[in-house]
Amino acid sequence: MPPGLRHRSVSWRHVGDSTVWTLAIAAVTGGTAVLASWVTGRGSTQAARIQAEIAAGAQRAERLRESRRAAYLDLIEQTHHMGELLWEISAVLRQPGSPDRTATLGELREREVAEYAKIRRCARVVELEGPPSAAAAALALQQATGPFYAAMTSALSHDADDRHDSTDLLEFDAAFRPFWAALEDFVEAARSAHQPE
Repeated sequence: MPPGLRHRSVSWRHVGDSTVWTLAIAAVTGGTAVLASWVTGRGSTQAARIQAEIAAGAQRAERLRESRRAAYLDLIEQTHHMGELLWEISAVLRQPGSPDRTATLGELREREVAEYAKIRRCARVVELEGPPSAAAAALALQQATGPFYAAMTSALSHDADDRHDSTDLLEFDAAFRPFWAALEDFVEAARSAHQPE
């Protein structure tokens, strides 16, 4: 074979080997790029999922805080309504015994029962919303209305018998201090429960 042709043949073989290597490198580079893209995409997807879970958790926590806050405020507001009614009852208990006083006390007792039902409902909502410390304080506040009802029932019983007993008024008025103390305890428990964690 003439020397020029031999060189040309080697050159074509060299070109063929170079093409194979180029294709092999391109395939490896392309595969690496695809793999890197897949890993990056998977990492991005996982990061997005984690970020979405964190955002959803924050939203749940904020909704819980807001629903608790609304429940606490409802109970506090209802307690103040009850307090105003109790002052009104105390003023009537100070009046001298008469059929008008007895009739007024009967009407006030009906209102007291209705207001108590509202406090009980509010306390139950707090019990559902939690936490246990606020629920316990709400229950104690609800129970602090009991002595008022007992003194009112006693006063009505005495009025029906035409026996007006000043101890009814004393017992009724003595219930105010524990009632307001129970409200203060609830407010403190609600404040502690409402602090961000």
